[in-house]
Amino acid sequence: MPTRDEYDSPDEMIVATVYTSYMAISDRVKKVRAKKVISQIDFGAPGVPINRAHPFYFGFFATTGGLAALVLMRSLAAASQIFVLIIIALFLAMGLNPAVEALRLRGLSRISAVTTIFTLVIIFVGLFAWLVIPPVVSQGAELINSAPTLLNELKQNATIASLNERYDLIDTLQTKLKAITGDGTLLISAFGGVVGVGKTVISGTFTSLTILVLTLYFLISLPAVIGLGLRLVPATRRDRVSRLTNAIISRIGAFVGSQITIAILAGVFTLIFAAVLGMPFPFALGMLIFICGLIPLIGHFIGITIFTIVALTQSILTGLIAFLGYVLYVQIENYIITPRIMRKSLAIPGAVTIIAALLGSSLLGLVGALLAVPIAAAIILILDEVVFPRADNS
Repeated sequence: MPTRDEYDSPDEMIVATVYTSYMAISDRVKKVRAKKVISQIDFGAPGVPINRAHPFYFGFFATTGGLAALVLMRSLAAASQIFVLIIIALFLAMGLNPAVEALRLRGLSRISAVTTIFTLVIIFVGLFAWLVIPPVVSQGAELINSAPTLLNELKQNATIASLNERYDLIDTLQTKLKAITGDGTLLISAFGGVVGVGKTVISGTFTSLTILVLTLYFLISLPAVIGLGLRLVPATRRDRVSRLTNAIISRIGAFVGSQITIAILAGVFTLIFAAVLGMPFPFALGMLIFICGLIPLIGHFIGITIFTIVALTQSILTGLIAFLGYVLYVQIENYIITPRIMRKSLAIPGAVTIIAALLGSSLLGLVGALLAVPIAAAIILILDEVVFPRADNS
């Protein structure tokens, strides 16, 4: 719009202002008239609303929902292995998070703390592979080669010889052993041939690397992921949900730390016991029992089987002593060590621990057994802090 100085007189400025206002009002009137003309176009009378109670309507949407649910379930089933890897990695990240937070309290940044912890984890994995895999392969071959001699020594026992005469136990074992080891390809045939061995090795390596990479990502971004999830909670409840979430993560970390402590004690005992008995590869056996000790319920069953088999390669007496000594340690661990350590970290009854582990193993196998106990602890925490107070106040 021109300024006051550009007009020759005040009257000229007033006339220009009035004209501009008139043109603006005229444009608005034209737009309103155009809208009225459009609205007056006849598009026909609206039809009767759809009857949602009609069988066709219900059947169509019910079928669509069923098909969508079926496609979703098939998609989840196809990607179930990926979800299992994600769950394992997230569980490990929450378990290692207390160690990261402890390093942060000493002045390290989160990136530096995660790098330190993850470097220690990689060193442990490499040390485990270096110490355990070669002895397991050599001990397995030695056990297979010495199995006929061990079976012949068992026949020298009067009780076992009597049972063998009545039920042919030892003779049957010898026959089957000769059948499966006659061509010297027991290991290869167990994995379905040479191609099966290659697939097993590649699949195991890929799975391990995937879990390590996912654990690293989750460990670095765990606070950001928690913060993003809390943004979905209403602001009035965000503080309480945040505290409950941090408490659940702390319980999972406490469980992982307690389980690692118990497994370390089992590995140290196995190392000392194997060295006293003169068994080969005591360090490898100790590390192998440490890994087995991390598995709830069935871990020690696997450990005692491996430990006894390796001891049997020395002599039957050594195998018997190894078996009895391991059983004695497991009883001490179950009734003395584990209750004292777990009571400080997870306030859950023993019956709940066993039931949770059984249900978890039946649903997701080994992964379910690993996740069951901390999940049970988290559920108990939610019941104590949310459900029970509401029930008491109602």
